[in-house]
Amino acid sequence: MPLSKGNVLVPSRKRGASTSLNPRRKLKVPYLFIFLCMLPWILGFILFTAYPVAASFYESFTKFNLVESPKWIGLENFHRMFFDDPDFWKAIKNTLWISVISIPLRIAFATFTAWILTKPTRGMKFYRTLFFLPAMVPTVAATLSFTYIFNPAYGTINSILESIGIKNPPFWFMDPHWSKWGLILLGLWGIGDTMIIYLAGLLDVPKSLYEAASLEGANSWQEFRYVTMPLITPVIFFSAVTGIIGSFQYFTQAYVASGQVRDYSHSMYFYATHIYTEAFRAYEMGYASALAWVLLVITLLCTLVMLSTQKRWVHYPNGSLFK
Repeated sequence: MPLSKGNVLVPSRKRGASTSLNPRRKLKVPYLFIFLCMLPWILGFILFTAYPVAASFYESFTKFNLVESPKWIGLENFHRMFFDDPDFWKAIKNTLWISVISIPLRIAFATFTAWILTKPTRGMKFYRTLFFLPAMVPTVAATLSFTYIFNPAYGTINSILESIGIKNPPFWFMDPHWSKWGLILLGLWGIGDTMIIYLAGLLDVPKSLYEAASLEGANSWQEFRYVTMPLITPVIFFSAVTGIIGSFQYFTQAYVASGQVRDYSHSMYFYATHIYTEAFRAYEMGYASALAWVLLVITLLCTLVMLSTQKRWVHYPNGSLFK
């Protein structure tokens, strides 16, 4: 029976009844739903990331050819890598070359292109889309197109060079001295993805700073040097780190181009190509795993060096996340 309390009817409670769920049970329900939602990702991470990484680490100390069971050989793969494998050092040399040359050029070219696209011009949206479109082209298709137009016999580029008076144009991908420059030009042509990042960084610079610099009598170069450059250093830092990581994994363009022109001199033989060759042509999975782990260490060391130097030249408007 409901009890009367003044003019308000208060329902009676049955003995032993609870008006709310157990607090512990309340906490278990949302965590259960979170776990069920994350379960596909957890299973995918274990099966396709964690297990392959652990297996690769173990196989780097074994002799494994996909037919026989892995045989433990200790550090022999690493000894072979540094002392008995001339292709390893050739791949390191080519990879360092492409990193040292291509990364600064990509940063400079992307910055310049983005700076041009910040100017208020009629049809600017069209030009921005036009500059970004090459980044959407599949890598294999772009490489095949470049090997065709840079062909010394019937390519468009050498025909243009000969028409302006250059009698002996380069052989490009067929010449060991010019092949890597052809790959760099291919990378600069597809600069659209990096250009978009720099464009966002440039548009984020406050216009009031340019106005203040103009009132102080700064010219265009001084505005760029003392206003623009410091404020886009986080973007430069990001593209430098990702460029280093990407350059050590440089594979598709070099593999397709070298297959088209028969790169007998190994001028386009990079570290990732060496891993692929040892794994899927020589079937030395143990040795390829050792190469992959050395690549991880090299990339990690380069990234740590970049992170340790950023406080000296990277300027964050709201402070660095790494302080």
